[in-house]
Amino acid sequence: MNKKDYDFTIVIPLYRSELNIPYLLQRLESLPTSESWNVVFVDDGSPDNTYQTIKVLMQNSPINAILVRHARNFGEHNAVLTGYRYASGNYILNLDDDLQNPPEEALRMLQYARENSFDVVYGKYIDKKHTPWRNTGSFFANQTAKFLLDINGTEYLSSFRCVSLLIAKNVSEYKGPYVYIDGILSQLTSSISSIDVHHDERYAGESNYNMRRLIRLWLVILTGFSLMPLRIAILIGVSTALIGASGLVYALVINIFDRYQVPGWTSIISAILFFGGIQCLLLGVLGEYIGRIYLAISGKPQSLVRSIDYFK
Repeated sequence: MNKKDYDFTIVIPLYRSELNIPYLLQRLESLPTSESWNVVFVDDGSPDNTYQTIKVLMQNSPINAILVRHARNFGEHNAVLTGYRYASGNYILNLDDDLQNPPEEALRMLQYARENSFDVVYGKYIDKKHTPWRNTGSFFANQTAKFLLDINGTEYLSSFRCVSLLIAKNVSEYKGPYVYIDGILSQLTSSISSIDVHHDERYAGESNYNMRRLIRLWLVILTGFSLMPLRIAILIGVSTALIGASGLVYALVINIFDRYQVPGWTSIISAILFFGGIQCLLLGVLGEYIGRIYLAISGKPQSLVRSIDYFK
């Protein structure tokens, strides 16, 4: 089947998915749709037998699929970005490999996106089945993203997405090493919405997201797609400079009225307060430019594809 014939593509990053793959394929094979579609699996450097398992099972599967294998683990968002580069449907559906995102719900997201001409539709979980600490971490990361990025505060962000081909292909052109899919999407379109979807229990194994990965994601959101932290540094510098100037006036006044007799105290404290604030201001301005350069020309590898397998 020619690439342009697919109505939609499902992108699924795989990591430690050996136990989930058989049931995942069953659910995909029984997907209730008459449209033409394919799947892009991205094995993100799994240390178990994920790659071998899916390669064997796909030999007898009726699904049209591409299996892309990373040379090592680069992270979920990097894997999704790789999947976008090999996707060919008019819409791209992102699913997790643990089946907590029901494939059937993805079809509802697709229909909603088409009917309302949205570029991006997120699945808003009615009842999340994640652990409390992960729900808390995800909430904090999402609130940070909404504050720093140009995202409607009422929208819900999740890894369960439906994205139009136009937007997905523009996202796939991103070359930076620190990938945050929702951050890139927010820079490309404001046609974003969400619908309520079910969230199932994990089929097998344990979540690959731990506190370390959540903190890493939060740092990517904080520093990778916005200069807001540097602008906040400028505001802090300006505020400190104003406080320093006020301290200077205060020190001069009390010196005039001779309330303190410590030699040199006035000049020293005034210099520390005033020039300390000026330094923070200048560092913030300098950081603004360094941040722009960093975002534009960072050369850290985003991913490396070891092999590609085609099925059907």
